[in-house]
Amino acid sequence: MNEFLWLAFALVNFLLVTLSYKLFGKTGLLVWIGLGTILANIQVTKTIELFGLTATLGNIMYGTLFLVTDALGEKYGLKDAKKAVYLGIFSLLATVIIMQVVLLFQPSGDDFAQDALVTIFGLLPRIALGSLTAYALAQLFDVHIFNYLKVRQGDGRKLYLRNILSTLASQALDTLVFVPIAFLGVFPLSVVLEIALTTYLIKVLVAALDTPFVYWIRHIKPL
Repeated sequence: MNEFLWLAFALVNFLLVTLSYKLFGKTGLLVWIGLGTILANIQVTKTIELFGLTATLGNIMYGTLFLVTDALGEKYGLKDAKKAVYLGIFSLLATVIIMQVVLLFQPSGDDFAQDALVTIFGLLPRIALGSLTAYALAQLFDVHIFNYLKVRQGDGRKLYLRNILSTLASQALDTLVFVPIAFLGVFPLSVVLEIALTTYLIKVLVAALDTPFVYWIRHIKPL
């Protein structure tokens, strides 16, 4: 069941990114970066069984961020792609700061949300540290590799190659940085290694699935 749901979830995410661009243009993609960065770091706190292996849930949403930066780099250039990366970093930092202050408030006797908020956002600073470090390195690496390949090819063809190669290289870097910071000491080493392996394999699959949507966005004229 998880596998079918995961595939449907991936398609829904990519369709929403595309719709965001159709309705709001470049602004829609930039807004998605802020939204996606926050949601990916909340979702990653949930582990699931996928294809018989332990995986984290945030990989699809995180993969959409690379779809967006590649789409921005393709249509608007390196400057706007880098702006999206910085927007994602700021969004996550702001979320961590705000939610840590929220947790400091003493809940009333009738409150039912504090424990759930502590469970999710109490872990967020550690996840955010790993995510911010990995996100900054991987996303900046991704937009520069994408731009390098675009300039090198010159004629604008082989978008699929730019999208897949830049994403695979940057996602490998992201996984190597993020997983140890976020999960060592939280899970046994064997589980951490399994999460690292499944995380990267899933990101490879996400990179393949999002390629048609990069082409679609390139040909869309926003409203």
